[in-house]
Amino acid sequence: MNSTNIIEILAYTIPSLVTGGVAYFLFQAHFKDQQKTRRWLIQRDNQKIALPLRLQAYERMALFMERINPSQLIVRINPISDNKNDYENYIIAHIEQEFEHNIAQQIYISDQCWAVILTAKNAIIQMIRAAAKNEKVHNADELRTFVISELLEKNAPNNTALAFIKNEVAELW
Repeated sequence: MNSTNIIEILAYTIPSLVTGGVAYFLFQAHFKDQQKTRRWLIQRDNQKIALPLRLQAYERMALFMERINPSQLIVRINPISDNKNDYENYIIAHIEQEFEHNIAQQIYISDQCWAVILTAKNAIIQMIRAAAKNEKVHNADELRTFVISELLEKNAPNNTALAFIKNEVAELW
């Protein structure tokens, strides 16, 4: 083989390698674009299904926050005895029962929102426990009065959680 044959072979090979390389990269880009488009379409279809579920979860958590609002809780749940500790445990059991009923909603809401809801629930429980330990409170009726009067002085933790839930729902739109 002489040098002219080698140059001739290179003259045919190099342009075909360049053309093949360009075609390969163009096809790769096209397939990636098609894959992204398919993912976007699937995600859009899933959003149509997931959005109502997410909204329902936020609705249920808003209802949960309203149901554990101490002022409404105290009015709705009457003491089973005159003992303040029995009443305290009874109220906390109601809060925990409501929470357990809605625990699956955490799948559909953000982790930050779930943390705010947990914090509000625990703060309400702590507020009721602190009220029951107060020296001025001797029976269940005094506990009810004390919790309601304490709420008049400061904002209930569930109101903060409700505001957070409303903000998150507004961001969904």
